[in-house]
Amino acid sequence: MFLRRQGQSGAVTRGFGVGDERTPLQGRLDRARHGGSRGDGSRVAPEARRGRGATVNPDGRFEATRRETFDDGWPEEAERSRRTEVTPERARHIITRNASPDIPFDRSINPYRGCEHGCIYCFARPNHSYVGLSPGLDFETRLFSKPDAAALLERELSAPGYQPRTIALGTATDPYQPIERTHGLTRAVLEVLARFRHPVGIVTKSNLILRDRDLLAEMAAQNLVKVAISVTTLDPDLARRMEPRAPHPRKRLEAIRSLSEAGVPVMVIAAPLIPSLNDHEVEAILEASRAAGAREANYVLLRLPHELDDLVGDWFTEHYPGRKAHVFSLLSAARGGKTYDAAFGTRMIGQGSYADLIRRRFALAKRRLGFPEAPVRQTTELFRVPPRVGDQLALF
Repeated sequence: MFLRRQGQSGAVTRGFGVGDERTPLQGRLDRARHGGSRGDGSRVAPEARRGRGATVNPDGRFEATRRETFDDGWPEEAERSRRTEVTPERARHIITRNASPDIPFDRSINPYRGCEHGCIYCFARPNHSYVGLSPGLDFETRLFSKPDAAALLERELSAPGYQPRTIALGTATDPYQPIERTHGLTRAVLEVLARFRHPVGIVTKSNLILRDRDLLAEMAAQNLVKVAISVTTLDPDLARRMEPRAPHPRKRLEAIRSLSEAGVPVMVIAAPLIPSLNDHEVEAILEASRAAGAREANYVLLRLPHELDDLVGDWFTEHYPGRKAHVFSLLSAARGGKTYDAAFGTRMIGQGSYADLIRRRFALAKRRLGFPEAPVRQTTELFRVPPRVGDQLALF
């Protein structure tokens, strides 16, 4: 296999190799959506991505070069299976702020960048482009940890004038992904929040959260925590294809039950709902989650920002080629004729007849299953900066 690398100026360089090759954003979306074969160098051999979600490893949207593969008569060498690499990242701050009007929090913490769960639909994949890596296979194999997360959080919460509001934990990548077992950053962050009596909302699809059940139960007794568990499908085969290293759906339901029994309020998130793939499971997911103890429920329609359109399109070409055109047609109908619309208010749920049908089905199922209307709100009234070793005690 021969590689030809071409820059934006049209200059061409040549080299041998396969895997981790590059393509620009322009022109990829239609090719991925309509199932054209790839000669752009981003295809990754199955043996090199066993147990991973992405089928390709294209460059991010900021890269200036692209690589094309072509047959020069020599046999292609087999690629080795990729192992997960974790690189420490020295962050200056740990709390990220946002002013989005359609999400219920204005600050969040992500102890990790990238996610080993490998969910093909993850809207955070394009963020890997900011560090010069691919939102494809790189996103789930080349990860970053923030070892100073707990220390940074303690410093930021102790800052004069800090005003507490619920911190969302795991909004970009799962705080309980497999590397948390050895790195323990999420546990360390929760311990700081507990000492400061600071409210937190956690989003995960991993039953690893049960490791911290003791801490979460203590915080729940003070109305300081709410957990959202993502249940995308109840079909193990579909889950394995979409979310190859995430826990089995049964384990997620068990996590809902265990946390609920410990007094921790739990929301189930049916996310993302994908037209013609898992949207028929809305009622079943809500029924199973409610039986397990979920007190709230929400959903998100599949979002395809930036390179995600390409990645999901290629995934459908490999796994469900017969459904691909129909899926993108329904998705386009719910996104104003596009595969993605970032408009506040509709970006999570879409609009139009298909989106309205999903919304009505979800509301009817919640009502039938007895989900409470009012959401659980965490308190900020208990927040205080705990004394540190060496601090002078107050007289009054």
